[in-house]
Amino acid sequence: MSQGFILWFTGLSGAGKTTLTEAILPALRARGVKVEVLDGDEVRTNLSKGLGFSKEDRDTNIRRIGYVARLLARNGVGVIAAAISPYREIRDEVRASVEADGVTFVEVFVKASLDTLIARDVKGLYKKALAGEIKQFTGVSDPYEEPLRPEIVINTDNETIEWSAARIIAKLEELRLIPRERDQQRARAV
Repeated sequence: MSQGFILWFTGLSGAGKTTLTEAILPALRARGVKVEVLDGDEVRTNLSKGLGFSKEDRDTNIRRIGYVARLLARNGVGVIAAAISPYREIRDEVRASVEADGVTFVEVFVKASLDTLIARDVKGLYKKALAGEIKQFTGVSDPYEEPLRPEIVINTDNETIEWSAARIIAKLEELRLIPRERDQQRARAV
């Protein structure tokens, strides 16, 4: 069985978590990695329906994502969790539970300036939050606690999607969580 892992994308809405997930999925699948995605919006719809945006509800949502990710990863699946996950304490709690199971947790902080996030926001949520029309909006009227020691920091203000995706794949190779492309090519040539 292959080794499972969790690639945990954290960052504000619109920073690029889902875009990066979509960019690295083909590369992982091309290397034969069994991979599942736990997208924050999809989890809220299917697993955490009825939860609001209080700190307690947000923590419950992240714990649920972490629990499902841990179960998948300890059974040999590479898991990409892409959720804002605004509170450091809960992210660290999830990491500790995952690592207690012997699974590697790779935190990726996807960051962008507020100006960039507003410019990307096709639904106008940031503008509404800044105008006070949306309460408890992470990064505006609700806190976002940046990770202190993420394994990877991606700044989508000045990195291309391709460059960022390549950096993430390289980190997974470095940690020996996925096969190096050249090793796969050698294996196919034999």
